[in-house]
Amino acid sequence: MTKKAFIFDLDGVIVDTARFHFIAWRDLAASLGIEFTHHDNEQLKGVSRVGSLQAILKLGHKTVSEDEFQALMDRKNEHYLELIGSLNHADMLPGVAEFLNELTLRKLPVALGSASKNARPILNKLGVTNQFHAIVDGTDVTNPKPDPEVFLQGAAALNAHATDCIVFEDSIKGVQAANTAGMYSIGIGDATELSAADEVFTDFSAFPSDMIDQLLQR
Repeated sequence: MTKKAFIFDLDGVIVDTARFHFIAWRDLAASLGIEFTHHDNEQLKGVSRVGSLQAILKLGHKTVSEDEFQALMDRKNEHYLELIGSLNHADMLPGVAEFLNELTLRKLPVALGSASKNARPILNKLGVTNQFHAIVDGTDVTNPKPDPEVFLQGAAALNAHATDCIVFEDSIKGVQAANTAGMYSIGIGDATELSAADEVFTDFSAFPSDMIDQLLQR
C-alpha cells in the first residue's frame, strides 16, 4: 500500500482565526474610511495578506504608496497578533486534535500548507508544532492559492507524490489549489460552497470512525 501524506490548511481547518482577521481588517479599513463587512471578509478566505489589503483598498477606491502599503500591512498584523494572544490548545476546531493524534500514532507524514505568515506562532500556541513534519506558510511561497505551490512544496517536503497527498481545506481557492496539484481534497465547511472538493464534512468530528483507514486504502 502506498503511504499517504496529509496536508492541512490552518485558518478554518485547525483553528478558527478568521474572526480575528476580520476584526483586524475591519478596524484597519475603518481607519481609512472604508466599510468592511463580513461578506467582504468571506472573499478574502485563502488570500494572502498582500492580496487582502489590495482588495480592501480597491473596495474603498484608495491608492497608497509602497511604504504606506507596507506600514498598513504591519499595523494589521500587529493588531491581529494582539487578538490571538490568548489562543491555546482548547481553541482547536472540533475533532482536529484527535485526528492529528491518530496520524501521529500511526507515524503518517503530516504537513501544513497555509497562506498565513503567522502559522508557526499559532501552531506553537496550540501546542501541536511537533505533530507536523513540514510547515509551508506565506513566508515560503510566491504564488497564493488557487495556485498549488503551497501544497506542492508541502508534498516535496514530505517526499510524497502529489497523487498520494490528502488536503484539508475550508476555502474555495484552497480546494482549487489541491485539485490543480492532483491531490485528494477534503473540504471542511459548507458542502455547497466547497462542492469542487472530493469530499466535504462540516468539521473533523463528522468524519467516520475509520476515516484514516478509508483514506489509506484509496
